[in-house]
Amino acid sequence: MIMKCEQAWIQGRKEGRDRMMEHVMENNKVVVAGRVNTPLVYSHEMFGENFYQFDLAVPRLSSYIDLLPVTISERLMGGVNLAPGTEIVIEGQLRSYNKFINGSNRLVLTVFTRETYLKNQDIKNPNQIFLNGFVCKEPVYRTTPFNREITDILLAVNRAYGKSDYIPTIAWGRNARFSQHLRVGDNIKVWGRIQSRVYQKKLPEGEVVEKMAFEVSISKMEVVGKKKEP
Repeated sequence: MIMKCEQAWIQGRKEGRDRMMEHVMENNKVVVAGRVNTPLVYSHEMFGENFYQFDLAVPRLSSYIDLLPVTISERLMGGVNLAPGTEIVIEGQLRSYNKFINGSNRLVLTVFTRETYLKNQDIKNPNQIFLNGFVCKEPVYRTTPFNREITDILLAVNRAYGKSDYIPTIAWGRNARFSQHLRVGDNIKVWGRIQSRVYQKKLPEGEVVEKMAFEVSISKMEVVGKKKEP
């Protein structure tokens, strides 16, 4: 009887972890399709599992190409040729981590692969992301030199085991006007695409270098819950 109870307890914990993982997976979903743009480079090892990185070239309707960083486990590479030029589809999550670069910590984004397969047909929307997270920094509303309205929103998206991914997002137009009034702690859902952009940064010595930034461009958003006032 005791053994059966222990087995039931262990099974219950396992099912609970599985449900938690499914819930976390639902908070952060990415599907991108494009061309492998760079050779695989070893990234890191975790619990005996090796991970590699490469850039995926994902086209926009405007013919601009987003170059997205991808992380993939060696255990997902067996059935797919990931040589540069190969057309593939990746399903996974957009994750963030801190990396110490040139004397300071930087927030680094990567598409973490859960599944990959060869692209064998045209995909109407090759760059899709859904996030359900919490505003973790006061939104910043601004206008571009061409009078486009933009609001920058930093989202904290829960991951398993008490971790979170911190993902910069951008709302445009009426979504920008609406989201500028969001507050830290508000829970929102967003749909959109992952984009890359090149910008110039001036170093203390006066040298100007090109950098690449990544963010989520929001096409649709929904407020799930407002933070309760104390």
